[in-house]
Amino acid sequence: EKRFPLEICFCPNCKLVQLNYAVPPEIMFKNYVYVSSTTNTFKLHFAKMAEEISKGFKLNEKSLVVDIGSNDGLLLKSFQKFRVKAIGIEPATNVARIAEQNGIETINDFFNKNVVKKMIIKKGHADIVTATNVFAHVDNIREFVRNVRLLLKENGIFIIEVPYLVNMIEKMTFDTIYHEHLSYFSVISLVHLFKKFSMLVFKIKKIDTHGGSLRVFVKKRKNDFEIDHSINSMIKNEKNIGIDNFELYKKFTDKVY
Repeated sequence: EKRFPLEICFCPNCKLVQLNYAVPPEIMFKNYVYVSSTTNTFKLHFAKMAEEISKGFKLNEKSLVVDIGSNDGLLLKSFQKFRVKAIGIEPATNVARIAEQNGIETINDFFNKNVVKKMIIKKGHADIVTATNVFAHVDNIREFVRNVRLLLKENGIFIIEVPYLVNMIEKMTFDTIYHEHLSYFSVISLVHLFKKFSMLVFKIKKIDTHGGSLRVFVKKRKNDFEIDHSINSMIKNEKNIGIDNFELYKKFTDKVY
């Protein structure tokens, strides 16, 4: 078996917890063995997610949803039930092929600027861009956010799902630390990141997947959606816990050992 370092770092500036070594994505993702449709848990999860987003943001047959890291197209299949135009971007050739067989238009490539430019020319800008259990897998998250912003309409929404750092620390689910998970997000670090690109986190929903995760809704600054009051209370709670302080991670390390 190939071996790679597995070490976690804390940034005192942006408060992001992250791996200090990134395995080349081609090794991990070009032939991917995990398929979303394997479990009923995720079938129900994505069906409910597509329904909430479609109804909550009044999507219709003119709306375009793009799912990054779309796997076998399970989430997009659920969006199609609401007559929404759905396109996936999936680097793993084997699962992209499954998605196409399931009737989901899929671009077999990593999400990058060239893919975004081609998509805008062919399909126009997106109303919704989703990245479920993908955003934490990305090495260059700044470039990723920059490309998402380019793909979105001015009133478009970026929706991510990521394991929640607070849950990992409080529940000691340190087995969620592995090479695919490059970033371990708090609300503080997410707000800090998106502000750099004139984007705002305006809503967060706690969900049960991966031992406790966040569904994060992000908009461009010009967008009209109001910022939910719960975000400030989550940030306050994180500061009380000490998420923004390295001492917490020293204690976490001792508990892990």
